[in-house]
Amino acid sequence: MKSLLLVIDLQNAFINQSTEKLPSKIEETIASNQYDDVAFTRFVNYEESLYVKKLNWRGCLSDEDKKIVINTNGYQIFDKSIYSSVTKEFIEYIHKNQITKIYLCGINTDCCVLKTALDLFELGFDIYVLENLCGSTCGIERHNQAIDILKRNIGEKYVI
Repeated sequence: MKSLLLVIDLQNAFINQSTEKLPSKIEETIASNQYDDVAFTRFVNYEESLYVKKLNWRGCLSDEDKKIVINTNGYQIFDKSIYSSVTKEFIEYIHKNQITKIYLCGINTDCCVLKTALDLFELGFDIYVLENLCGSTCGIERHNQAIDILKRNIGEKYVI
């Protein structure tokens, strides 16, 4: 049984007053060596994306915005331009490395963490959302709403 800590979108563009404490908490968790493997996702936006066209959101266009705010220590980084971290490359990585449990943390609980958790759940993976290692740039209320949705949709015992 191999476990993976997936750190979702811990990038400059998503660090604000509501999320500023997450990087140090996640670094401590990584340093605890309680997971067999660690991987990161990095949201990459582009001028023709739906996020720019429909939401007028221009974050993660610059290299500075895309930068992961903690040392990734040579761990695998998966670039994505969608909410979900569930890409073909990520699924291949899970199978190749015989990952059986996936622990999710990062930003935004109400977007990318939520979508990733639901996608992995529907694909039948054994997943856990680490509530205290997730946050929303929209604040604690939005984070808590997303946590409630996750508890309902993937099961309370999988939100820890």
